[in-house]
Amino acid sequence: MIRDVPVEERPRERLMEKGPEALSNAELIAILLRTGSNNQSAISLAQQILEEREGLRGLAEMSFHDLTQWKGVGPAKAVQVVAGIELGKRLAKALPESRYTIRSPHDAAQYMMDELRFAQQEHFVVLFLNTKNQVIGKKIVFIGSLNASIVHPREVFREAIRRSSASLICLHNHPSGDPTPSREDIQVTKRLKEAGEIMGIELLDHIVIGDGNFISLKEKGYI
Repeated sequence: MIRDVPVEERPRERLMEKGPEALSNAELIAILLRTGSNNQSAISLAQQILEEREGLRGLAEMSFHDLTQWKGVGPAKAVQVVAGIELGKRLAKALPESRYTIRSPHDAAQYMMDELRFAQQEHFVVLFLNTKNQVIGKKIVFIGSLNASIVHPREVFREAIRRSSASLICLHNHPSGDPTPSREDIQVTKRLKEAGEIMGIELLDHIVIGDGNFISLKEKGYI
């Protein structure tokens, strides 16, 4: 148990003394859990969850309900862990939107990678840019299986007009982790490109996010 560990080796004390970067993933999660179960320390419980879920990715996919199924993780602990995960996702892209400049497909993909790579459903996101290619806004247009009839240009360009966008970039994820564009991805891209030409708001790219990788439909020649 943690109480049996020397004070200087306990996660909280080590964090205060050496900083959070000195702690393992299990130790950081143990701090969120605070306590374990009757026969298991918080660190042991955290390690068990990580092993069962195959690391941080699996943990990030766990819901409040999933966490409460573990012995020793009640509603209060589950809330703390879920809140910590969500805060981490938001901090990962905490650069002010008005200052984030997109110069390449890689820039756009990295901006949304941490948010989209773990999503278990497809999320279709639009980034709105000014004349300097700086992000001035973001909107999730649709969640679910992508097809040309659901992602309608009017939903995309209505917000672009409201924000006085000079251009936009669309992104969506493939929960399978494979970013290879589908026929529907290509159809949606072509419709949005044509609509952008009419509206005078250029579609710069449509990026498909996988698990740590991406494919730019512009680089593939579809835009």
